[in-house]
Amino acid sequence: MTLVRTRFAPSPTGFMHVGGVRTALFAWFLARQAGSNGAFILRIEDTDKSREVEGSIAQIEQSLRWLGIHWDEGVDVGGPHTPYLQSERLELYKTWAQKLIDSGRAYADPYTPEELDAFREQAKAEKRPFLFRDHRPEHPPIWDGTQPLRFKSDPKPYAWTDAVMGKLSTGPDAIDDFILIKSDGFPTYNFCHIVDDAEMGITHVLRSQEFVSSTPKFLNLYEALGLEPPILATLPFVMAIDGKKKLGKRDGAKDILEYATEGYLPEAMVNFLATLGWNDGTEQEVFTVHELIEKFSLDRVQKSPARFDEQRLLWLNGQHIRSLSVDELYPRTRDFWTDAALNAGEDERKNVLALVQDRLKTLADLPVLSGYFFEEPTPNWGMVRENKQLSKLSTEEVSGLLRAAHEAFSATEDFTAEALQEVLNELLETTGQKPGILFSLIRLAVSWAPFSPALNETLAVLGKDTVLARIQTSVQSL
Repeated sequence: MTLVRTRFAPSPTGFMHVGGVRTALFAWFLARQAGSNGAFILRIEDTDKSREVEGSIAQIEQSLRWLGIHWDEGVDVGGPHTPYLQSERLELYKTWAQKLIDSGRAYADPYTPEELDAFREQAKAEKRPFLFRDHRPEHPPIWDGTQPLRFKSDPKPYAWTDAVMGKLSTGPDAIDDFILIKSDGFPTYNFCHIVDDAEMGITHVLRSQEFVSSTPKFLNLYEALGLEPPILATLPFVMAIDGKKKLGKRDGAKDILEYATEGYLPEAMVNFLATLGWNDGTEQEVFTVHELIEKFSLDRVQKSPARFDEQRLLWLNGQHIRSLSVDELYPRTRDFWTDAALNAGEDERKNVLALVQDRLKTLADLPVLSGYFFEEPTPNWGMVRENKQLSKLSTEEVSGLLRAAHEAFSATEDFTAEALQEVLNELLETTGQKPGILFSLIRLAVSWAPFSPALNETLAVLGKDTVLARIQTSVQSL
């Protein structure tokens, strides 16, 4: 098999959001497809210290681990190309920069910020694009690290093939002299990512659409360094649900770890992210991680932007919750039970989980769906008044129906779900009521919850004594 080495190289400038995580996920898929010939690397591009946010690196690692995206080399795990923090690789960048200086492809930038501003204003006044190469100094000073080091570009047209976008091309105007190393000693992204990818043997570079316009100058630098470019894959933006703009914080782009605290399963998030702009050519929507690794390919990634639809994520989460056995799901629910539930026995919690599992959209629904199994609910007759059908009943009718139910359940010795369904059916006949009225009223009287699992199963799990006591309490509260 062909060697595949991919990387994810985020900047620690804030939390991980959907777009960045999707890039990491696609790169991880490619590495995992290659088996023992694949490696996924986590590198941190922390050369812009002014924008670095404390704690971001730990948050990046925690986010990837929550999703099950484990890296073979990189920060925290080490590897043959350590260190994997760019701020700790400065001497390496200077060595590569010296190669460019020696070959005449890099020079010290002698201009002050004020002089650069004057050049830009001149270009603006002349209604032409500002190009630094039009102002190259004839005799630049020897670079001593106190001035920016610029790449001496060789403007030319380029045509290249992107693994997602296909054939792309540009003219020489897209290429200009750019800074390699800033006056503070830190390299720019344009330089250091190429050096690191070469040093680490990266074979595939996946990145967001915003970098496609920079690709020609990257190709120019690859040539100057005598490097063969890796396979380049540009991923289209993830857009807000209206499709009009790139997804941002105001449009729902939040810390990926917020979804963990909101009760989403990592498998569902991986499924959702993988199908944001990719499909396997079938109608399948729910995938396991193993299936995604097996089926993923860059040529099935859409060229057009994908829309972020949180309702679809919610639906997928429910599908993944239902795909697990109770024993598989139970350990994941630890942080979502009420205090009263945690005081109950594990077997009791598992029995309740088995009952409510099909109704869970997220694990955060668990308290509402299960709380009344572990503690006495407070009657809330407002819920009856808000129900279109039940609100038509008089107080006497409500009381009569509940008393009939109390009497029927009192006479029931077999309090299993199957036997209780027969009792409920008989109640429909004796009361002459519709299921939507009678069953809804009984459900509220024993749970006072906005929704619950099948009524016969709910009654069976609550037990006869509890059911009778709660119906009695509800009647008295009228």
